[in-house]
Amino acid sequence: MSPKTTYLMVEHDRLTTEMKEAEDLASSDQSLALLAREEFLERENERNVILAQIEDILKKDAEEEEASPRTIIIEVRAGAGGDEASLFAFELAEMYEKYAERKGWQFVKVDESRNDAGGYKEAVFEIKGDGAWDALRSESGVHRVQRVPLTEKSGRIHTSTASVAVMPMRETRKTNIAESDLEMEFSRAGGKGGQNVNKVETAVRLTHKPTGLTVRSTSERSQQRNRDKALALISAMIEDRERMAEAKSVSSERAGQIGTGDRSEKIRTYNFPQNRVTDHRMKESWHNIEKIMDGEIDNIITTQNQVLGYNC
Repeated sequence: MSPKTTYLMVEHDRLTTEMKEAEDLASSDQSLALLAREEFLERENERNVILAQIEDILKKDAEEEEASPRTIIIEVRAGAGGDEASLFAFELAEMYEKYAERKGWQFVKVDESRNDAGGYKEAVFEIKGDGAWDALRSESGVHRVQRVPLTEKSGRIHTSTASVAVMPMRETRKTNIAESDLEMEFSRAGGKGGQNVNKVETAVRLTHKPTGLTVRSTSERSQQRNRDKALALISAMIEDRERMAEAKSVSSERAGQIGTGDRSEKIRTYNFPQNRVTDHRMKESWHNIEKIMDGEIDNIITTQNQVLGYNC
């Protein structure tokens, strides 16, 4: 029961009781039958009003849940820049994880692919918590880093990129996927040797044949739960693709103002030598990059969502 409807349900039960008492009175005392009947109809009308209010509240709650799901997916991929790009992708993922910890959200790694440098070629994470979608929905796009890599002996600044995609994962899927459109493979999940997760083929790789989208889930201990997670991921990605296509159809003026959310759109630069992070959509900058990479991005998130017209 929604907290918003608790009082109304108490009133509903009270009116139902009074309706039953009026019925009993009408049947037991004919002299009061007419009066009891009038009271019954009056209480019934009041109860119908209560029921309409409850229905309206539950409908609004459902719409709010649909508009602002509690679970989101963040996909991080290394872009141009080789090992430095993969290391930056890893740092971005850590930034979001630390931000999620600060907000009290659950942060779960669904799958990852690393390179020899220890960075992410690509990784997928699930974040659960109130306000996660509202806060992070505008993080999708290309994030650029400018700094001197540890392996650079001449002190030359390198520019590398990583892409971020943020997608809502809804309880009720908007996208219906036919089983015939799916191709499924099973394998052993990664992990330290000796763990049970390595002995059984629990990891699931799912391909949506019409779009070519592929996801892999290794976070769950059972094959069925990884299959369900992968299916939810595929659904979220298809919905995200449809959303981006719709966003690109808006007028060029509005697209220029707010961006499309496309992962090919450069949204932010992290300039380490100048200790500055710049968001190109807002043309605003923040300093103290070390704290920002440590998850202190509330100011950035709040400012960008106000400018882009999102609540957070």
